[in-house]
Amino acid sequence: MDFLNIKKNELKQIALSKKKEYINAVPFPHIVLDNFFKDSILDLVLKEFPNNLDEVGYQFKTKVEQKKYTLNKSSLLSDDTNNFINFLNSQIFLEFVQELTSIKEKLQADPYLEGGGLHELRNDGFLNIHADFNKHPSLNLDRRLNILIYLNKNWQEEFGGNLELWDKNMTACKKKIIPIFNRMVIFSTTDFSYHGNPDKIKC
Repeated sequence: MDFLNIKKNELKQIALSKKKEYINAVPFPHIVLDNFFKDSILDLVLKEFPNNLDEVGYQFKTKVEQKKYTLNKSSLLSDDTNNFINFLNSQIFLEFVQELTSIKEKLQADPYLEGGGLHELRNDGFLNIHADFNKHPSLNLDRRLNILIYLNKNWQEEFGGNLELWDKNMTACKKKIIPIFNRMVIFSTTDFSYHGNPDKIKC
């Protein structure tokens, strides 16, 4: 199956051309890539929303996050979603992000999808500014990257839900990213890569 909007042999060149942009991004290394995947592939994944999360997903209800649903058990995901996740965990994609990010240590995929899988914020939902865990709970490996792929069709900026990237002192938002369909955000996971969706979803 062809997941990409580009040829696989073009991945390295894209990574090389975007490397400086990633490393020098403010407030921490990150990049936004639009229309990287075929819409038809993401449409297949989108079919799981929202029923799958209602039936078997987990809902977060904390001071940090509200009305956020997630599902990261491969056995409960469709074949189409698992196929897409398997591509993201493949050598082809890992080598692309390795080159893009200039991480020296060999990147390894996480078959357990800790912090991964499907995520959805519902109306009035939010995710406060935070830094992600950086040690895998069972593999004892460092978590190096966060990759978000948005599936929101016809998204309007007034709906909220912008991904906010904050400075290391958590005093100011330095960038806002609108979560539109087929937008991928890649960023380094560190103790100070503060991010979130603090404004409640209104749609």
